[in-house]
Amino acid sequence: MSTDLESATGTETRGLVHFVTQQTRFALINNILQHPEQLPSMYELEELNPSVSDATVYKHIQKLIDAGIVKEVALDDGERRQGYPWKFYGLTEEGREFLDEHNLVAAEDTLQRIYETISDKPEKMIKYENAPRPTE
Repeated sequence: MSTDLESATGTETRGLVHFVTQQTRFALINNILQHPEQLPSMYELEELNPSVSDATVYKHIQKLIDAGIVKEVALDDGERRQGYPWKFYGLTEEGREFLDEHNLVAAEDTLQRIYETISDKPEKMIKYENAPRPTE
């Protein structure tokens, strides 16, 4: 699968649409979009997908990174705080453009409103949600 999203042919584009809309990967993309900073930590992604093993969440995030849809961003050493996450996952510019172009993020505002209504977040998730994030 090509990681150059802008030069994908029609066949590659259909394959990439199919790839990102696979149930777990599409759920992870939606989790990124609904997060207040659109940069959840791995822990937050795992908590938002309780029916999926942690290893599976990690594997699918890696696949999305390899495809150029998602990027891993990290806090600089001087910004890291003990007990808080320092790696986060967000959409690449190309990934967002691809998803927009194929109407795969049309419900972004709705996803964010749904996320705001989650009332049973574990304390650790709330802590991680409020952790410092890298500025891009």
